[in-house]
Amino acid sequence: MAAASMPPSLPPLLVFARVSAVLVAVLVLVWVLAFKTSFIPHSSSSQANFIYAVLHPLLMVIGFIIVSGEAILVHRWLPGSRNLKKSVHLCLQGVALASGVFGIWTKFHGRDGFVGNFYSLHSWMGLSCVFLFGIQWMMGFLNFWHRGEVRAARVRILPWHVFIGLYTYGLAVATAQTGLLEKLTFIQTKRNLSKHGSEYMVVNALGLGLVLLSGFVILAAVSSRHQNHQIQATFSNSKRLIG
Repeated sequence: MAAASMPPSLPPLLVFARVSAVLVAVLVLVWVLAFKTSFIPHSSSSQANFIYAVLHPLLMVIGFIIVSGEAILVHRWLPGSRNLKKSVHLCLQGVALASGVFGIWTKFHGRDGFVGNFYSLHSWMGLSCVFLFGIQWMMGFLNFWHRGEVRAARVRILPWHVFIGLYTYGLAVATAQTGLLEKLTFIQTKRNLSKHGSEYMVVNALGLGLVLLSGFVILAAVSSRHQNHQIQATFSNSKRLIG
């Protein structure tokens, strides 16, 4: 099937989403590289603990949020067949899932262990988000990729697949925001950091960047013209296969 033309409003949204993603990636890199002392949990922490502490925001923001957002946008810009788009979407979501799992795994290596690191709202939301994301990825694989499944079921499942995917993406961004707030609170308590300092500015800008990124990605994803075309195409394919 030929690739569908994009609605006129989508190219600007895709550009804004990409610019926001680059901004977020740059800000999180600046944060972890320019303010290294904020990621040393204890004065006696080893180099390994520091690396794990730095990997967590990098994996969860760049590997999980940005990559999963790009996976959502694949159907909006990638030319080619539907199978190609589904393959790229599945692979990118798999990379995002692996990043999320490994990002949580890094918290197991803190001096306080699992219980000491998983007690806050941020940690509970993070575990729930990655767990839901894993279920969503598996269900998407079984229902939209596996050739043994009944194609007609996709028509009923597609709206739920889209909804749960966007809900999980929004939950990931909300979880990141609670993590930023939690981190700033710890820094303020430990070092009495100035609320008008450069690190506060970087972290606040990172939070706003995540808000912009999620807004552009979700707005592009819920474009009514594209959604209607996608559902109709899925229904047409199902009718041909069943008939």
